[in-house]
Amino acid sequence: MGNDRPENVAGTDRRQALVLAAFRRIAAVGFEGLRTRDVASDVGVNVATLHYYFPTKEALIRSVVAQAMLRFGATLPHGGSAGEQLRGHLEALRQLLHHDLELFAVLGELTLRAPRDTAIAAIFRDIDEPWYRQVRELIQRGVAEGSLSPGLVADDMAALVISAIKGVSLPTVVSNRSQRIDQTFKQLKRSLGLAIDEETE
Repeated sequence: MGNDRPENVAGTDRRQALVLAAFRRIAAVGFEGLRTRDVASDVGVNVATLHYYFPTKEALIRSVVAQAMLRFGATLPHGGSAGEQLRGHLEALRQLLHHDLELFAVLGELTLRAPRDTAIAAIFRDIDEPWYRQVRELIQRGVAEGSLSPGLVADDMAALVISAIKGVSLPTVVSNRSQRIDQTFKQLKRSLGLAIDEETE
């Protein structure tokens, strides 16, 4: 964990420090390597203190997912037309995939774990449904206002957008990951009828 370890958390938010330590642990060693004693040690507290804030490992994981969603949720703009908002969301996600490797390492680990862990699966359902509804609503409004391709089926297109983004965000060892990310988002924009900036994509 190196320089990420806080030397002294006195006067700071211990709960947040524990969440960030768990977040970094998952990114570095995976879900299987996550140990609450290591998280406590990274923050300089004992396990009993960690359990005061997080009585169960599930509670800690839920907070880790919430931390990831803070970064993820910041990619949804609130101004402009529906088409502009959707374009902004896709571009911000593309940038996250390029630059916030820690975030997607964590989400990838938890996504792969979810089919075998009912608690994590439930957490992801709580995340996926609101995201799907937001994207679907933007597509519906974009078609109605003429900023997206006419005739798009919002339900189907929202499912495609989310599935494509999830797919490209999973851990991979391919050498051309960066190129694959750009190709995926470029094709999504084409499918939606959004303008593509060839100089940056």
